[in-house]
Amino acid sequence: MSRIFDALQRSGTEQSGVEYPDMVSVASALFEAPRGQEAVDESAPVAVAELLAETKSIPAPDVVSQTPRPEKATPSSSFPSIGVSFTPTSRLVFFTHPESLAAEKFRFLGVRMRNFRQSRPLKKVLITSTIPAEGKSVVAVNLAGVLARRKERVLLIDGDLRRPVLAQHFGLGTLAGLAEWLQSGAQTPSNIYHLAGLGLWIMPAGSPPANPLELMQSGRLSALLQQIHDSFDWIIVDSPPLLPLADTTVWARVTDGTLLVTREGATKKGALKHGLEMIKKSDLLGVVLNGRSDKDHEDYYRRYKPPASK
Repeated sequence: MSRIFDALQRSGTEQSGVEYPDMVSVASALFEAPRGQEAVDESAPVAVAELLAETKSIPAPDVVSQTPRPEKATPSSSFPSIGVSFTPTSRLVFFTHPESLAAEKFRFLGVRMRNFRQSRPLKKVLITSTIPAEGKSVVAVNLAGVLARRKERVLLIDGDLRRPVLAQHFGLGTLAGLAEWLQSGAQTPSNIYHLAGLGLWIMPAGSPPANPLELMQSGRLSALLQQIHDSFDWIIVDSPPLLPLADTTVWARVTDGTLLVTREGATKKGALKHGLEMIKKSDLLGVVLNGRSDKDHEDYYRRYKPPASK
């Protein structure tokens, strides 16, 4: 059976009338099965997608070449444009190594996200994990890049007000962001920046506040998303891990669906089970298994990918 499972879980039985397998059982079976012998019934609708390539092993080049392409009009002229600078530790393989197997897996994930729109409203996507260091931020950024390449207007929000990292991935330094907007009392959206050359926008977290959960529960978060809803085709939110914080549950109430990121060799079965139980079944789009390496898949991709143009 292929290790690239053919579907992410749809939004529940109310969407299609199909009874999907229990997410805890499916994910646990994947973690327990020997490599190459995943204990998942091939005839069942499967609820897991994999990112097979280990992105941290790929260094970023000093200069990233971007092919100019026409863009839609910016969502708002009040959002300034800023330059980006990738670092060797950014692991943004879709931008730095677009022909790699890792980038191809993110393109596959982007296709699945677009397919969801055929059966449910989906614009605001929450990316989370059970514990830190599972790669949720890397998944969020690369997925945003995939969606933006189709000339769709994509906003990436750093929803982790405690330990934000998205601005670091793009080499943006210190910028006012979500925390400052929530504290400002402003009535119109601000602190959103267009990333020049990448075709997407970002709202960084800003400086970590003393009361992040209180800020998020003030009602202004929901008001912000309502105001920017029509300006973007996709809004990707990188949230804190599920355990042990309550911040992600606040984000889940104002987004349309959740992707749970796990990491082979890092995520424990008990933590995964607990995390899945914390997500409402109708909200869970699926599970992304990050950091899994497969030599056979890498060799196949190198052999059959289109030859490089001269």
